[in-house]
Amino acid sequence: MLLGVMSDTHDDMESIKKAVDFFNSKKAGMVLHAGDLVSPFTFEALDLLDADFAGIFGNNDGDRLLLNQKSGGRLFNQPHVMELDGRRLVMVHEPRVVEELAASGRFDAVIYGHLHQQDVRKVKDGALILSPGKVARLHKGESTVALLDTRTMEAGIFRL
Repeated sequence: MLLGVMSDTHDDMESIKKAVDFFNSKKAGMVLHAGDLVSPFTFEALDLLDADFAGIFGNNDGDRLLLNQKSGGRLFNQPHVMELDGRRLVMVHEPRVVEELAASGRFDAVIYGHLHQQDVRKVKDGALILSPGKVARLHKGESTVALLDTRTMEAGIFRL
């Protein structure tokens, strides 16, 4: 499955729409959001995804009750563990435990956000560490997302 990965959208509706269009054009089977959606109205754009969606809460997410309601119950507290295509993934927002999770041998991929920096690397035991960067056009840097092929566990970063 081709998995879309995004993070730190911070209410930037224009960039969220670009990310949705990108994932739809690539025919992603599922899209994961690694936190900091911020406001419930972001689902006006995210609901246009032609893919399943799951995400986690980040440190800037406001009304978590309404966010979860607008997501259809598809937002979770971190760490969120899931299995997709026989691959075991864990998603966190803040990176403080990323290295430990990757070294644990329990996961095929560790996905995170928060730093607004892209990170694609494999640790010694083969676990993939992936941060898609940030979607929002705030601070310095590019607006980016990631694609992960769950068959090959290869990932790439793409500029919006």
